[in-house]
Amino acid sequence: MEINLNFTDKPKLTNRFEEALVYATQLHAQQVRKISGVPYVSHLLSVAALVLEDGGSEDEAIAALLHDAIEDQGGAATGKVIRQKFGDKVADIVESCTESDVVPKLPWEERKQRYIENICHSSPEVLRVALADKVHNARSNLVEWRLYGEKAWNREQRQRTLWFYRSVIEVAQTLKNSSLVEELKRVVKQLEALE
Repeated sequence: MEINLNFTDKPKLTNRFEEALVYATQLHAQQVRKISGVPYVSHLLSVAALVLEDGGSEDEAIAALLHDAIEDQGGAATGKVIRQKFGDKVADIVESCTESDVVPKLPWEERKQRYIENICHSSPEVLRVALADKVHNARSNLVEWRLYGEKAWNREQRQRTLWFYRSVIEVAQTLKNSSLVEELKRVVKQLEALE
């Protein structure tokens, strides 16, 4: 069996990625993951890593670092800064991955339904970032369940979240040459077994 170790086609990260990492870290500096209390930047780094490992471009990796910036850190004004600093492609991906840019946020079900409808018509780049986000979130749900059980994730939350993940999987089936769809299916199957 011959293994091809040709890395010339893989994206190279430039100082733009470093700038985005610094910006994302500054934006989310006070934010932590809801259950674990881990600094939120860990999620952003994980999503960016999943995007890169799936063959995503530098623009997609930057969008992965910033995918929650509009929703969690300043709304449309933050979106304008992202567009100015990192360009239209990154900003378009981030905007497509944003569930809500208003405060207070819309009700959970309405936000999720809009998100699903939005990504239905999205580019492969948007789908890759969206899937990477959901894969990391689903993995986190699994760990939190194992550590904290019902205290972290009660039956109603599980049902709603599993519906959402299944809906994302259904939409993302069109993404070719990505391991993220299969990974999300695998983790969701483990989450379903918790019921």
